[in-house]
Amino acid sequence: MWNGLSDPASSRVYKVISARASVRQATWKRSMNQKLMRLETLLRLHTVCRHLHCLRQRTHAHWMHRFPSAYPVWTTQLCAPTWQTDILIGTALSQYRLLVTKKEERPGKSQLSPTKSKKEVEVWIGMTVEELARAMKKDIDYVYEALLNTTIDIDSLEADSHLDEVWIKEVIKKTGRKLKWSKLKQDKVRENKDVVKRPQADPALLTPRSPVVTIMGHVDHGKTTLLDKLRKTQVAAMEAGGITQHIGAFLVSLPSGEKITFLDTPGHAAFSAMRARGAQVTDIVVLVVAADDGVMTQTIESIQHAKAAQVPIVLAINKCDKPGADPERVKKELLAYDVVCEDYGGDVQAVPVSALTGDNLMAVAEATVVLAEMLELKADPTGPVEGTVIESFTDKGRGPITTAIIQRGTLRKGSVLVAGKCWAKVRLMFDENGKTINEAYPSMPVGIVGWKDLPSAGDEILEVESESRAREVIDWRKFEQEQEKNKEDLKIIEEKRKEHQEAYQTAREQYGTLHWKKISYKKYLERKEHKNLKPKEKVERDSNVLPIIVKGDVDGSVEAILNIMDTYDVSHECELELVHFGVGDITENDINFAKTFHGVIYGFNVDANNAIQQSAARKGVKIKLHKIIYRLIEDLKEELSSRLPCIVEEHPIGEASILATFFITEGKKKVPVAGCRVQKGQLEKQKKFKLIRNGHVIWKGSLTSLKHHKDDTSVIKTGMDCGLSLDEEKVEFKVGDEIICYEEKQVPAKTSWDPGF
Repeated sequence: MWNGLSDPASSRVYKVISARASVRQATWKRSMNQKLMRLETLLRLHTVCRHLHCLRQRTHAHWMHRFPSAYPVWTTQLCAPTWQTDILIGTALSQYRLLVTKKEERPGKSQLSPTKSKKEVEVWIGMTVEELARAMKKDIDYVYEALLNTTIDIDSLEADSHLDEVWIKEVIKKTGRKLKWSKLKQDKVRENKDVVKRPQADPALLTPRSPVVTIMGHVDHGKTTLLDKLRKTQVAAMEAGGITQHIGAFLVSLPSGEKITFLDTPGHAAFSAMRARGAQVTDIVVLVVAADDGVMTQTIESIQHAKAAQVPIVLAINKCDKPGADPERVKKELLAYDVVCEDYGGDVQAVPVSALTGDNLMAVAEATVVLAEMLELKADPTGPVEGTVIESFTDKGRGPITTAIIQRGTLRKGSVLVAGKCWAKVRLMFDENGKTINEAYPSMPVGIVGWKDLPSAGDEILEVESESRAREVIDWRKFEQEQEKNKEDLKIIEEKRKEHQEAYQTAREQYGTLHWKKISYKKYLERKEHKNLKPKEKVERDSNVLPIIVKGDVDGSVEAILNIMDTYDVSHECELELVHFGVGDITENDINFAKTFHGVIYGFNVDANNAIQQSAARKGVKIKLHKIIYRLIEDLKEELSSRLPCIVEEHPIGEASILATFFITEGKKKVPVAGCRVQKGQLEKQKKFKLIRNGHVIWKGSLTSLKHHKDDTSVIKTGMDCGLSLDEEKVEFKVGDEIICYEEKQVPAKTSWDPGF
């Protein structure tokens, strides 16, 4: 019947019909009540008459008993029909009253039906427009229509936009339905499928293990050279500039038969996270300090990392063979950082060495072994493996590879491992020299091949019983990460929505007092301003953004570069935008990324083959490869500086002092003229000039005339007199003022970003 009408129209018609029906029902009820009241009045009258009649009959019977002959027999028979009639009338009346009551109840139910027919809508806080429409079994346009003529910005609402409690109530109220709040609908609670470490083993089952020793210190203080002498390999020669670029883990066998696992951490400022990670998996820290440099920035940081990890320190004072070396000064400087050597009553062993010549290196090893014996280092070689990822990288032939330190259990080929959100079935293991090994025991550094993805450095390695169990763990960890991300995203969305709502309210307040025509005109101007930028403006905007792609040889290197980028705090000069980062050589996918975003690719210790180089050249993509991290950062700073607008600098050409002022007549105008003498350089009419008085610039501009005596000239040299007039007539000259002739030159700007080294 109502197919041709919209829902609001149907509702109004229904209300009118219901109202009319209610009026008819009320009229009928009043009529029936009046009839019932009349009937009850008659009944009461009849009852009174009956009582009077009965009283008369009893009185009559009494007199008949005394005087029977005075009354005929037929008078006593008149009472029986009267009582039968009363019973009949009472029964009929009760049946009639029941009938009327039932008839009254029926319209009553019909009258209450609109209230009971109000449907309940189950809602919850934070529901979206689409969810609200689905809960009401309506389309999204129905919600939009209900929110018309409210303060909410309809244009900003999307199907997945979250609604405030006030707007949910408003929609339900306008639709004439009942509100029913419910808790947020939650997904079925998933069982925690994560894997955790085993409980501590019985001390009786523990066996002695080799110490894990981390060499730490400032950049170029000789850490790698010291380790090179200990293990008699040429690690330092392989490193660019003699600077360690990532952690190296090596097992060193001493002549005494003792074995020590050494971790060589980078000393450069960029690798703070790597030093912290090295301190967390170590038993002893060998702090290398150059005797000629003393305590430096990364020396202090290394001490802080060791103390935070509660790891004992052995001090190696290096470069003692150099002129100007002063080991005692180093010991005294370390006192300020609570590193007290044995000579000063402390417990830190200090060993003066020369890593270059190899002098006294065995004393460092012996001091380390003695300290390890005091610590009584033990581990459980049985059961599932536990360890830590020291470094991770991608090899062309073998795929993702990790360098790890085993801390518990024995790692064998075929073991299934989990680290972070990655898992592996061990296909191959090798030591620091690349030699294949079959087992890896606690404290042993090992390279692991067989990872499905590349785990991050610092991730905890745990062994599980099967591949299906590993996938189960990874799925759970990814689910947890997704849940955390959803919570963070919801917070950000809510903050953005509030900002947008406040901006919308502010805009409405601005338009509140204006006529609708003026509001329309203002909005037109705003839309005009937000039109697409012209090509020239777009180029200017893009020049202030530097999109970059970072590729590194290992995960730790990329981490270090990203940490440096986090210190970038001059986005007002040029915005630094990280498009993509990863581990491994530069690929065609990286080239496509860079082309799409007009970015630059930075590679650290990675390669770009000829095909990649040619593809980049065809697509106009820059590839910048570096072996030393601070060179990469310097290159990045230069690229940022190239995106900045040039600075205009003023270069003086000549200076003149005003000796006299006068006016000349040109037509009907009087023009002020300054008589000057050139004190330095020369004045050139085509250049720019400025007038300086008491050290302040009064005027900048050009000359309208420059004369020597009465002749026009273009150049006045040092010591010559001249007269000149300015292009602004209102400027007044005073004796003693200075005239400076200068030229403007555009100089490339430099970024003010300071990465800290």
